[in-house]
Amino acid sequence: MTTANHPIVVSVVIPAYAAAASIQTALDSVLQQSFGDYEIIVVNDGSPDTKLLEGALTPYWARIRYFNRANMGPSAARNYGILQARGEYVAFLDSDDFWMPDHLEQAMRMFRHDPSLGLVYGDSFLLKNGQVIGRTFARESQVLPVQFESLLEETCTVTTSTTVASRGALLQAGLFDERLRRCEDFDLWLRMAFRGVKMTHHSEATACRTVSQSGLSADGHRMKCDRLGVFAKVASTLPLSSDQRKVLNERYEKTEAAAHLDRFKTCLYKGNFADAASAARLASRTLHGWKLRAAVSCVERAPHTLRLCYRAHHNVLALRNRLRATKAANSASIPLPPKHLPQGLVAGSEWGVAGSAAGD
Repeated sequence: MTTANHPIVVSVVIPAYAAAASIQTALDSVLQQSFGDYEIIVVNDGSPDTKLLEGALTPYWARIRYFNRANMGPSAARNYGILQARGEYVAFLDSDDFWMPDHLEQAMRMFRHDPSLGLVYGDSFLLKNGQVIGRTFARESQVLPVQFESLLEETCTVTTSTTVASRGALLQAGLFDERLRRCEDFDLWLRMAFRGVKMTHHSEATACRTVSQSGLSADGHRMKCDRLGVFAKVASTLPLSSDQRKVLNERYEKTEAAAHLDRFKTCLYKGNFADAASAARLASRTLHGWKLRAAVSCVERAPHTLRLCYRAHHNVLALRNRLRATKAANSASIPLPPKHLPQGLVAGSEWGVAGSAAGD
């Protein structure tokens, strides 16, 4: 960690909301970084567990800069941290995620190799209920080069808790849009890339990200709707070329259709057949597969039968996903974690999925 005799190169910004149970894991992972020229900024976003959060932060007061603000959402909390930052680069870490010890070193090595870079991100392990369920890059397409068009087409996806970016580039792009509650990171990366900020990624998994059913990103349908809002904002605020506008329109249509398809599945599962039929017809305007055509016909002619079939299919998929998650957890090999482990993980030369969390 940076001392008075060393410059601050990286400012680590951690927004905290209802984070008392996880903040120590996040902080310990920063303090164990092999790259030491950093500061830690924790921004309490009007958390309802402030008393518990500040209690959890007590052992770290000498090592962090702490700010307690009214609740304004993650975008505002990150922006405040960026404005307070004293480093040339800003590294983002959500309070329920944590890093491997070489996370910052990996990113800074890439910046040293190519000083023209403005943003670097990498792969990450995915955790759910303390279990490793996979890796981000295995689920999300990642191509090079990372440019405005590839971000727009979603052939590459920047993950916030693995991102290290130039503070100057963040400021010049206008920071996170505080009006957005979801997809605010996607919006910022698009604006940065459009301005010509050079971005790249590495394939090392140097972070662990928590997959939550209750987080802002848990509702897939809502996420797609908010992504449509970002597309609309891009269309109205950026001077796009005709080719870029064509790509944007195509992505908008496909994302809108996918949102309708999500709504169809939800309504069908709940037995709201009229709404399910309406959503299926809207999705079929863009998505032309035979399965969707059959679903439109069945929901109109035999909705109860279709619902039974879909519920059975849904249960089979859920079982398959649980089995895959177990297989991924059993085969995962991850470096030594911080001393405060998530429930279900154990310490050792490497760590896995059995046993209880280690203590201090």
